[in-house]
Amino acid sequence: MNRRIFCKAFAATSATSLLAAQPFGASATSTSSAAPHQQQQNDRAYWCDLLYRMSQPVLSNMAKGELRKNMTVEVSPTWDGRDIGVTYMECFGRLISGLAPWLTLPDDNTEEGKKRKQLREWALQSYVHSVDPGSPDYLLWRNEGQPLVDSAYFSNALIRAPKQLWEPLDNKTKERIILELKQLRRVKPPYTNWLLFAAMNEAFLLMVGEESDPMRIDLTIRKMEEWYVGDGWYADGEKFHFDYYNSFVIHPMLVEILEVLVAHNRVRKETYERALKRMQRFSEHLERLVAPDGSFPPFGRSLTYRSASFQPLSLLAWKKQLAEKHTEGQIRSALTAVHKSIFSNPTNFTPDGYLTIGFAGHQPELGDWYSNNGSMYITSESFLALGLPATDSFWTAPAENWTSKNAFSGQPFKKDYPVEY
Repeated sequence: MNRRIFCKAFAATSATSLLAAQPFGASATSTSSAAPHQQQQNDRAYWCDLLYRMSQPVLSNMAKGELRKNMTVEVSPTWDGRDIGVTYMECFGRLISGLAPWLTLPDDNTEEGKKRKQLREWALQSYVHSVDPGSPDYLLWRNEGQPLVDSAYFSNALIRAPKQLWEPLDNKTKERIILELKQLRRVKPPYTNWLLFAAMNEAFLLMVGEESDPMRIDLTIRKMEEWYVGDGWYADGEKFHFDYYNSFVIHPMLVEILEVLVAHNRVRKETYERALKRMQRFSEHLERLVAPDGSFPPFGRSLTYRSASFQPLSLLAWKKQLAEKHTEGQIRSALTAVHKSIFSNPTNFTPDGYLTIGFAGHQPELGDWYSNNGSMYITSESFLALGLPATDSFWTAPAENWTSKNAFSGQPFKKDYPVEY
């Protein structure tokens, strides 16, 4: 097996890397001076180009069973020594979870449509390799506890795109996926956000008609209710931590698990609606964290997950459930600015196209003891709104200032008050 451990900063960047963040068919000219309609088109094109750039090296290789062979791997300077094979599990699981909504759109003959179709075909073949013990890209299902985490992103993608990613799979692959998810019941999750990973897998099994473990679901829901601290925020276990794990895991996974449970009459609809309202309130805080230039505060652990900090906003946009205080043009503009503030630095990617460890560029010293560059693919979760077609109002609505952009330019902006739910 050829593993190349990436551990040095870049000395130079190719012209291709410098231009790769530009939207399909666009020049390097900033969209800020473009006509409103052109700017709206460029926002979507920019998102599509960036997510395709992240996805192509991973899926094109894994579809051939060559991800382990060809992926440049980087681990944190404080790496704890666990099996480095977790890198590939994290890379595929996290990437496909954020990519899945985009893959739900129908095929068309646009440049975007052709790329999307290719990604979907690669994704299906990647799922086959992921659970085939005879494949070089068989994922690390049977060792370590970490696979429980990334199996939840793996199964969350199937919940998000069942007709595109689950139903087309052959029966053998489906059987293998179910077997791998069930054997992960061997992992006892700590009383933290990890409970949601176990519950997500059980929700998927329930969705596809398999036997699910009600204890792993019910305990999670009860604990999350106990850990709600108010005003849209949950503690991560018994103690509150000021970080972005409400974005990375807690709100999105809780709400999507509850969606499945409501559909199967396992919980009352009011339980889901309360969790949704709390996520909407939390999203109001997220939107206010976006500075006028698109930057946002770098607090808490796992900062190298980059724009995944804004997963709830993108999920709510995709589901057409944005908070009442938010408009689609405002949120699209804010998220586009966030992506540009992070990904304008070309050292976010290795020369052969894989993500590096860092926040706004290659900053390996920011990696935590569990960080590898496969972990970084959770940033795809900020692209969920690409599940809306180009004709949707999220993409066609006029661009609007977000709160801090108005606040720091002397423009009117809404007051903010706590909520009691």
